[in-house]
Amino acid sequence: MAENDNNIGTRLAIVAIVVEDRECTEAMNHVLHEYGEFIIGRMGIPYPKRKISLISVAIDAPNETISALTGKLGKINGLTVKTAYSKV
Repeated sequence: MAENDNNIGTRLAIVAIVVEDRECTEAMNHVLHEYGEFIIGRMGIPYPKRKISLISVAIDAPNETISALTGKLGKINGLTVKTAYSKV
């Protein structure tokens, strides 16, 4: 089996999350946990001066899975979500 065979049909993406209301973090973490098998890594940066947090989530998953994840996150009040896809 070739090295890239395990990644056929998946895409690499970064999901950027701006947490504007800390009350929504439990719901956000629940969704991220649900998709944990696809998450490569996660970095959170609290910014107390503006009372927000910035979170980036690296993901390797089928396009439909990434869309489902970001769709669920986008429905949570208090979050703003954007996704950037790799071209490889």
